[in-house]
Amino acid sequence: MITRSPLSLQCSTTAGSWQTQLSGAIRDPRELCRRLGLEKRWWPGAETGHALFEVRVPEAYLARIRPGDPHDPLLRQVLPLDEESHSTPGFVTDPLEEREHTPRRGLIHKYAGRVLLIASPACAINCRYCFRRHFPYDENAPSRAQWADTLDYLRGDASIREAILSGGDPLAANDRQLGWLVEQLEAIPHLKRLRIHTRLPVVIPDRIDGALLDWLGRTRLQKVVVLHINHPNEIDEAVIDACRRLRDAGVTLLNQSVLLAGINDDVDTLTTLSERLFEADVLPYYLHVLDPVDGAAHFEIDDDTARTLVDAMRRELPGFLMPTLVREIPGEASKTPI
Repeated sequence: MITRSPLSLQCSTTAGSWQTQLSGAIRDPRELCRRLGLEKRWWPGAETGHALFEVRVPEAYLARIRPGDPHDPLLRQVLPLDEESHSTPGFVTDPLEEREHTPRRGLIHKYAGRVLLIASPACAINCRYCFRRHFPYDENAPSRAQWADTLDYLRGDASIREAILSGGDPLAANDRQLGWLVEQLEAIPHLKRLRIHTRLPVVIPDRIDGALLDWLGRTRLQKVVVLHINHPNEIDEAVIDACRRLRDAGVTLLNQSVLLAGINDDVDTLTTLSERLFEADVLPYYLHVLDPVDGAAHFEIDDDTARTLVDAMRRELPGFLMPTLVREIPGEASKTPI
């Protein structure tokens, strides 16, 4: 059982420290290789991949990677490889056809009852399998004035009950901007829920500070934070503390993972991940098969293997710790169970 501490005692980091960590993330592939003691044979591929999708790794995440091990499951998520330059049939730049569902700047409306808002074009970490690695953020990063049109769209559709803040990573935006945006959303009577999809509490746990918890704790909207954790080694005590602070602020915590070759494609890793998530008060939600984004084909796991893994997990775990194996198919009304 997790022992909870008062919120005031948990928020002990210095003001602005998460911004310093964000701006200080490693952005050079050779520096990443040098810091982790990787042999020089990895450098050319790292530079090739970096030219297609830049490296970005915060120090807090780097500290959880085993030095000298090019196959470390956390490193594999962030290390560029030459394979990213290989063209693979069926792997495209917009695998979910999001550009077909963007009626307003920074707004994606694919499913009934909910919309996704690009609250920030930035990420704290660049995951090599990211389905938005080619997304046109320059066309979908509204200023405060430009949000007016998007908010009018929400006000005019009473069927929308949930607003999802995404990105990039929405928590890469500053708290003043996020607090303002959430105030605009909660003033729309038919909105009931606020969902935030983020990796920042995992890669920079200090992001969950007093300023964030202030605006998040005040909103009338029901609050759900969906984390993105693929491997149990990503969950250290700092991440667990960040999750506690969110739970103490009345947030429901869920996790979605991506099934990735060489990272989490074995039963022991996936069952340990579910157990470790629950220790952090996070419930497994989705286990996604890879979205076929150009540059990420080397992470793909076939459906039969995925089903076999999930069947084996089901024999090891209680039902409430079982994520749902899904694929997102453009044009479908929801995620599609596999």
